[in-house]
Amino acid sequence: MAEKRSLLHTPKFDVELWKVALSDGREVDRQVVVHPGAVTILAICDDESIVMIRNRRFAADQVLLELPAGTMEADEQPVVCAHRELVEETGYRARSIEPLMEFYTSPGICTERMYAYLARDLTHVGQDLDDTEEIDVEIVAADKIRQDLIEGRLLDGKTIAVLGTYFARQDAKRFAGA
Repeated sequence: MAEKRSLLHTPKFDVELWKVALSDGREVDRQVVVHPGAVTILAICDDESIVMIRNRRFAADQVLLELPAGTMEADEQPVVCAHRELVEETGYRARSIEPLMEFYTSPGICTERMYAYLARDLTHVGQDLDDTEEIDVEIVAADKIRQDLIEGRLLDGKTIAVLGTYFARQDAKRFAGA
């Protein structure tokens, strides 16, 4: 187990200095962002269009088109967080929500594990944004978002990973049935 020392504590994550042993026995320092985990939701409307958000991202200094997502709260189960974040950010409640995939967002520096869910049977109930969020909802045709993905117009990593996986699985099913 690595020796750990806190460098920074914030409401959403911590930064720690880890002393870790390499396979040859040498000890090295690693600075690690310790994150509680997060969810992202691929919400599919009845007509197969996709619920996307335009989210102002200060670190990127731009508004990005992305899937809704959010950080899990202490002791919160990923599926509970997915239901909560979908309503908060998009104003849609899903009757059906199922796991799609899991991945580490940036394993070279961060412990954040992201849980992606597929949400269907949506009902609009109204957004419930945090007072610091600047998010606009956009319903986008699946063919349009697939083209944006192929042509590199999407810049958000989680959105690229989840949509890429979703469309690849759709294609695999279509080709398997052909």
